[in-house]
Amino acid sequence: MTGSDTPSSFRLAYVPGVTPTKWVRVWHERLPGTPLELVQVPPADAGRLLADGGAEAGLVRLPVDRDILSAIPLYTETTVVVIPKDHAATAAEEVTLPDLADEIVLHPLDDVLDWETLPGRPAIERPATTADAIELVAAGVGVLLVPQSLARLHHRKDLTYRPVPEAPESRVALSWPQEEPTPDLVEEFIGIVRGRTVNSTRGRAAQQPTAKTKPQPKRSGKPTPGGKQQGKQTAKQPGSGRRAGAPKGGRTAGKRGKPRGR
Repeated sequence: MTGSDTPSSFRLAYVPGVTPTKWVRVWHERLPGTPLELVQVPPADAGRLLADGGAEAGLVRLPVDRDILSAIPLYTETTVVVIPKDHAATAAEEVTLPDLADEIVLHPLDDVLDWETLPGRPAIERPATTADAIELVAAGVGVLLVPQSLARLHHRKDLTYRPVPEAPESRVALSWPQEEPTPDLVEEFIGIVRGRTVNSTRGRAAQQPTAKTKPQPKRSGKPTPGGKQQGKQTAKQPGSGRRAGAPKGGRTAGKRGKPRGR
């Protein structure tokens, strides 16, 4: 994508819980003339948004459809259980799945964890969203397992959370529609996320190092190979054999003496 094909802005989708701030800041520093537009999208809709061209790239939760989307895994989140602050589980630093056997575990429709078997007892109804499930936890209806970033996103003063090491984890990835070659602006953002420097040879904003002029060697009075001498030299008259600065005639200046007798 070059020239007039290059879009005037870059649209970056992101799902709740993901914080793109640090990468957006680097983008503005490196490409101040290309605005970056953030598009928040529910996890279930992120893949479709990218495939339909609603954004050039997205920070999404895996899995994605690898037949139509490329993806670079970025990090894996810890899963936590959200509980009221007066819950007995707050006495422990971690909670195990068996610890939740007697709890009503809420399972919202937008859950991002890949459960084979949900722990605890199921609720009568599934909450529509994670935000709705948080409200039910605050009301004492049950507990909720989510990636840690979502627990922080929906933080309330009357709730807390504890890690659950045995629970499935959520992986966050940078994803974009498969296209050859990868569009320039997408390549730029890939470089930013991967920590490439501004002088990296990949990406449109890469800066080429300025060519430096090779310094010329200093002249000296020493002879160079080949017998030539550089620098200041004492001038000699060709074929004269006299020293520089001596009077003409080859005689040294001085007083005249009396003529010697024969």
